Amino acid sequence: MRTLVSLFLTLSITLLYGQSNDSKPLDSIQDLDRVFINTKVIFGSKYIANNRSGSAYYLSAKEIKKFNYTDVNRLLRTVPGVSIYEEDGFGLRPNISMRGTSPERSAKISIMEDGILIAPAPYSAPAAYYFPSIARMSAVEILKGSSQIQYGPFTTGGALNLVSTPIPDTFSGSLRSSFGSFNTHQTHVKIGDSKSQFGYVLDYLKHDSDGFKHLMDDNNTGFDKNDFVGKVQFRSSESAKYNQALTLKFQYSDEVSNETYLGLTTADFAENPFSRYAASSFDQMTNKHQQFMATHEIGFSNFLNITTSGYYNKFSRNWYKLNDVIYDGDKVKISKILDDPETYTSYLDIIRGTSNSDDDALVVKANNRKYISKGIQTKFDFHWNTKDLFHDLEIGLRYHYDEEDRFQWKDGYSMMNGSMNLTSNGAPGSDANRISSARAFAGSILYKLTYNNWTFTPGIRYEDISLQSENFGTADPDRNGTDLSTRENTVSVVIPGIGVNYKLNNLTSIFAGIHKGFSPPGNQEDQNPEESINYEIGTRFNYKGLRSEVVAFYNDYSNLLGSDLAATGGTGSLDQFNAGEVSVKGIELLLNYDLLSQNSKFAMPISFGYTLTDARFENSFGSDEDLWGEVETGDNLPYIAKHQFNIAVSLEHNAFELHLNGRQNGAFRTEAGTHSITATNGITSNFILDFSGKYHLNNRLSVTGTVLNLLDKTYAVAKVPAGLRPGHPFGIYGGIEFRF
Repeated sequence: MRTLVSLFLTLSITLLYGQSNDSKPLDSIQDLDRVFINTKVIFGSKYIANNRSGSAYYLSAKEIKKFNYTDVNRLLRTVPGVSIYEEDGFGLRPNISMRGTSPERSAKISIMEDGILIAPAPYSAPAAYYFPSIARMSAVEILKGSSQIQYGPFTTGGALNLVSTPIPDTFSGSLRSSFGSFNTHQTHVKIGDSKSQFGYVLDYLKHDSDGFKHLMDDNNTGFDKNDFVGKVQFRSSESAKYNQALTLKFQYSDEVSNETYLGLTTADFAENPFSRYAASSFDQMTNKHQQFMATHEIGFSNFLNITTSGYYNKFSRNWYKLNDVIYDGDKVKISKILDDPETYTSYLDIIRGTSNSDDDALVVKANNRKYISKGIQTKFDFHWNTKDLFHDLEIGLRYHYDEEDRFQWKDGYSMMNGSMNLTSNGAPGSDANRISSARAFAGSILYKLTYNNWTFTPGIRYEDISLQSENFGTADPDRNGTDLSTRENTVSVVIPGIGVNYKLNNLTSIFAGIHKGFSPPGNQEDQNPEESINYEIGTRFNYKGLRSEVVAFYNDYSNLLGSDLAATGGTGSLDQFNAGEVSVKGIELLLNYDLLSQNSKFAMPISFGYTLTDARFENSFGSDEDLWGEVETGDNLPYIAKHQFNIAVSLEHNAFELHLNGRQNGAFRTEAGTHSITATNGITSNFILDFSGKYHLNNRLSVTGTVLNLLDKTYAVAKVPAGLRPGHPFGIYGGIEFRF
């Protein structure tokens, strides 16, 4: 780390006297007017993100629309420090890691929409089986480093805030529609307006596909999603003593996706990677999500703003999917069968549909769950000047409750002549019948002090959490409490941090930070939370139009928590367990340059991002029911690529746009280890190229085209939940955009 510090200091001093001849310094480091924003956004613009005393990234509406991505995985791969492993090829349920956090179901990062925690139950069951539709977002904000302590409860890797369509200043709207490969449709409509004291916006997104995988019976393997958001805002008159606004938001979405946990063996993947086994014919996820949100903003003066939000999120889902196979009286999990197909040949023949079975040989679980997440949060923003000093004090408070209600059962099927037949119905609640809940009070204080070229941002967060479990037992579906067992765990933690930014000139700055990382424990009594100490140092500069950010980070875990997720081959209990000490260190690099900066008609921006992540266990332990496997000291964490990079180049003109994006998905292990990565013990690297273009017929109407996986690469993305899974194949999509 000392070498890296010296490198950054040397680089910054070298650039201190550099002069820029860039005629379009949009993202350069420069003096900015003080901008104060409400709790719906973290940054609000690239300018503010580029002047944080910590690593930050802002994806604007323009960047999101370049490729019209509906897959958040493809979008976030452009951000250094973010690692992802895919699952379904469409990004329905992403697995996101930041700076080496465990990626499973994005459960170790704080995910928000408009500043509100949006995972189904972020404290009691944080696995993100719901993720907002990226196609309807106007911006994506990623925060890493010391100042993320404002956005807990997860403060180790980073925070992700998705900003939904804002209420426009004037009457406007748009229609975007596309159609393409695999009978895939996407339609996005939005309309809104503002008057002096009233504004509104309506946003509807429909996305569906037949899917790119194939079943023997030719059943649909795709999905159908609907997503609606409506907002209204009431504002005080210009003559009012205090400037106020009340915004009401309603969101509703539903999804039917014919997705499965069942992948392929290595041999079957090599022969036909886009096939699906007959035993996954009835696998299907159905879900609904609703959000009600009211936000009140008031400005008492030029020095004090208060924003308060009350929210209620409701999510219900039932993932009906193959869980076990019974042969000759022995029941085996599908993940175990796919991991060792030679041992379980008879089981695999039933799964493939090449062998008939007894009744109830295929155990299909109804993973039926309901979630509630609700609370109220407020932020006080004080800001004032004293001589050469600028002060900004942000105080945040939140009271939150969430719960996960499991009411699950298993049905039995037989396999006859390649088709599944229902042979027994499980009683609802006979597999799992319990409620996990959490109550949490969180408070944070972040103080920003600016003096000349120095900015200091010390902060502190407090979390007081009570986690409970009420298990009614599988013989009490009415929940009379005749066999009730309970457990409870409480934790209170203080999370400090500080960031420093020094601006050498308007084009170059150095920043550094240290903060405590935290992740809540489970509801097992006396279980310890996940804790770490995290460091970063970096520089941002603009040298003759080359804009760059380079960051080195080091996360030192004293106790990493693992989760027993079915999505990673476990039992699905969601119980957490201690994994001990882990070290994560790495480098994040981002370069931006316009190759035609001196041309008045054309622009050719090019961007390059690279991430090095070295994540290692510092102790040994056995872990049969999770993503890691048997662990020895020095082993690398699985599902975290050591190297990954992204390169994008565009040609932009008033009449058209052409965009090319290539990403190198680095190789990663599928179980802990130190040996070289092969197709047997991991997922090998691949380079995927996407292309998009737009031709503007006039100011209102454009023709669009997108090609995913332009080189038609066939590649594996994961070996979980059970077996190998393919990435999205070559796909071509065309459409129109109409704006008014």
